[in-house]
Amino acid sequence: MIILQAQDLTKRFNGETIFSKVNLAVQEKSRVALVGRNGAGKSTLVKMIIGEQTVDGGRISTKKNLSIGYLAQDTGLNSDKSIYAEMSSVFASLKEQEAKLHSLEKQMAALTTDTNTEEYETISSQYDNIRADFEQHNGYGYDAEIRGVLHGFGFEEADYDRPINELSGGQKTQLALAKLLLEKPELLILDEPTNHLDVETITWLEGYIQNYSGALLIISHDRYFLDRIVTEVYEMSQGTLHHFTGNYTDYTKKKDQLIEQEWKEYDKQQVKIQKLQTFVDKNIVRASTTKQAQARRKQLEKMDKLKKPTADSKTARFSFSPKSKSGNNVLNVANAAVGYSTVLCEPVNLDIKRHQAIAIVGPNGVGKSTLLKSILGIIPFLKGQAQFGTGVDTGYYDQEQATLHASKTVLEELWDDHPTTPEGDIRSILGSFLFSGDDVSKMIHDLSGGEKARLLLTKLAMQHNNFLILDEPTNHLDIDSREVLEKALNQFDGTILFVSHDRYFINKIATAVVELSRHGTTLYLGNYDYYVDKKDEQEAIKAHEAEKQAANHPTPTAVPTTDKKNYEINKQAQKERRKLTREVTALEAKLDELTQSKDQIEAEMTQPDVFNDLGKLQDLQQRLDTVNAQITKTESSWEAASLKLEDSE
Repeated sequence: MIILQAQDLTKRFNGETIFSKVNLAVQEKSRVALVGRNGAGKSTLVKMIIGEQTVDGGRISTKKNLSIGYLAQDTGLNSDKSIYAEMSSVFASLKEQEAKLHSLEKQMAALTTDTNTEEYETISSQYDNIRADFEQHNGYGYDAEIRGVLHGFGFEEADYDRPINELSGGQKTQLALAKLLLEKPELLILDEPTNHLDVETITWLEGYIQNYSGALLIISHDRYFLDRIVTEVYEMSQGTLHHFTGNYTDYTKKKDQLIEQEWKEYDKQQVKIQKLQTFVDKNIVRASTTKQAQARRKQLEKMDKLKKPTADSKTARFSFSPKSKSGNNVLNVANAAVGYSTVLCEPVNLDIKRHQAIAIVGPNGVGKSTLLKSILGIIPFLKGQAQFGTGVDTGYYDQEQATLHASKTVLEELWDDHPTTPEGDIRSILGSFLFSGDDVSKMIHDLSGGEKARLLLTKLAMQHNNFLILDEPTNHLDIDSREVLEKALNQFDGTILFVSHDRYFINKIATAVVELSRHGTTLYLGNYDYYVDKKDEQEAIKAHEAEKQAANHPTPTAVPTTDKKNYEINKQAQKERRKLTREVTALEAKLDELTQSKDQIEAEMTQPDVFNDLGKLQDLQQRLDTVNAQITKTESSWEAASLKLEDSE
């Protein structure tokens, strides 16, 4: 069932059209991503949906009494209450019911059924009705629900009485999201929900909202998060909205295929146009062929000419090129300790070789940024030291952007570092990082976070270092800029040490992952997915060892069997596996067909001519419900067959 629908929306600012012909449909359990460049209009569209911005054209329709929860980017919870009191306010009606139940229990206890039968039955009936509603809305579990969500965001029982107005901005943002999750609106709209969260908390959030009962509409630059959560993507580009099914990676593949197809069709038409035009030019003046030339000219005039495929807007172009090579040994840190007055992490061990790209991961507060600053000598190690290899030339990207000078212009910030470089060359370099025209005259303090990030990357690229130390380099960058940065780093002929919460970025860049904890460093020789798999494997081994110790009994001795019996058993098992494999393959093919049918129906439902035809919309909804039921049934069969197949191996 569609709970929200946007039809032919238009938005204008100062007479300029920001976007038009925008169509969007959200089903009751949709998992939708809204992506696009910074400034494309994503947040504006969301504010139109929730009523904070006016609609200049088209309309937005919703299910009757639709409850919408919205978390704007970096919006914190403002409250004079304690953490627990604010969270429990979500369940005020349940608490009232709970108090009423206790009151009725006391009244019933004070009555005797022999002398007050009618009054007792009245109170008892009232009690039963309230209790049924109380149980239906998880009245006996709301306290555990509050504790579970707070724990997921890193707030333990010792924090429950802390006043919210004394917390940091990041903590207030986390609590705003926590409260929304507890409120469970039918449509939850989140703008950059993973900001201010460490990887552990983001992973918990993924697991929590995967099971969210309502619909989700998410704006995010966290591609790994989108891959795990969403099943459809709306891209805001070229002044309108484009719909794709699948997660973020599916969207990128389909978009690339679409652009490739557009270029093929455009090139094919251009060849045809060229042939027709050539014929016209050669034959229009010849008496014998002039009629044919005129016919072809009319054909050209009537042709619906395709526009040349273009990107939404300019993309940054840059690279990192070291001016010299380092030795094979780049950095060594042995048995060190990092921290300020107290130790955050010990022992720290790093042995980095040329051409490696090492990602540092770990929870907030464990000392990841502190470690980078200690390596660079900005903060002294509490124990140990960093030893650089021969010819190592280090460049540093500071996530706090403290190395920029607020009182300088963009041009001055770069030119003052390279005074002998001609102004034209400086402007050209800035242009490749999307600073063109009047942009170079902007004051640093007037730049957005994304612009400051690009300026820092410009400065870093001009230093031509062979060892890059990067602290959260993707913060403030939109997805397109992140992808450009990934490409530049993958082509970099040097060594990289970086801290990042962007798991997609880590997967693209890292050759190894170093996990920081209170107990020191642990090296994993692979990307982020490899790191997660190894961690899961280690946890499974620990759990298995614990089970063995708990059981504390000898393993039963296997009963001897003859070779013939073994052969027959193996033969039968292989036959069963082949049968299960065929069954799983057939079910997967059926799921693909059903998913395609679902995509086609949903695409048809978003067409403008369907929106105003209630009969068509109802017919399509019935077809969609049938297909969804078939998908659910087929998925259950596939899961059962797959588990059997796994057990048989």
